[in-house]
Amino acid sequence: MATLELLNVKGEKVGSIELRDDVFNIDPNLDVMWRYVDMQLSNRRAGTASTKSRGEVSGGGRKPWPQKHTGRARHGSIRSPIWRHGGIAHGPKPRDWSKRLNKKMKKLALKSALSVKLRENKIVVLDDISFDSPKTKKMREVLNNLKLSDVKSLFVLPWKEEKYLNVRLSGKNIPGVKVLIADNPNNKRDENDVKIDGLNVYDILNHDVLILTKDMVKKIEEVLGR
Repeated sequence: MATLELLNVKGEKVGSIELRDDVFNIDPNLDVMWRYVDMQLSNRRAGTASTKSRGEVSGGGRKPWPQKHTGRARHGSIRSPIWRHGGIAHGPKPRDWSKRLNKKMKKLALKSALSVKLRENKIVVLDDISFDSPKTKKMREVLNNLKLSDVKSLFVLPWKEEKYLNVRLSGKNIPGVKVLIADNPNNKRDENDVKIDGLNVYDILNHDVLILTKDMVKKIEEVLGR
């Protein structure tokens, strides 16, 4: 098992933590990671773009001029795509861009992304981080203590509770910092049903450093190590 230092919010070492090899240290599957990111970005698309074809724009029922003997090119309708204000040829229409992956592929993609970060020494584990109230200044102090003030950082917290929501709000106005809460926002916390739905491959790969709490590590290992 890989062993990392366990730090507090002051950047001081308070112990160590072991990471399971079957979750944090597998051979990354780049193809599955790409599929996961492609799914995420595709699901963000609204799919509402729409243009009118020549059969949908108004006017153009009459032939603009006779076929022959005018000296001009022949045309059948002023709503042809080659005319100004005409229809659009092969333009976008509303469609569903959403994609899906099965659970095994999602788990493999997450484990691959976590393994990439571990091999790059880009995972930091904190004993805990929580604020009584939202304060950007507090978040900047934590980043300075961890020597991550100029680093694109992703914090992942375990529970949707006020003390963690305050951390998320505290990092909202800091460029390059994102705070995720792993709890599924659509489900109430259930100790018998551990979820890490907020954790995703795109955000892990899109940030330079991944910061987890020790409780978050346990949740990840419990879900992905099944």
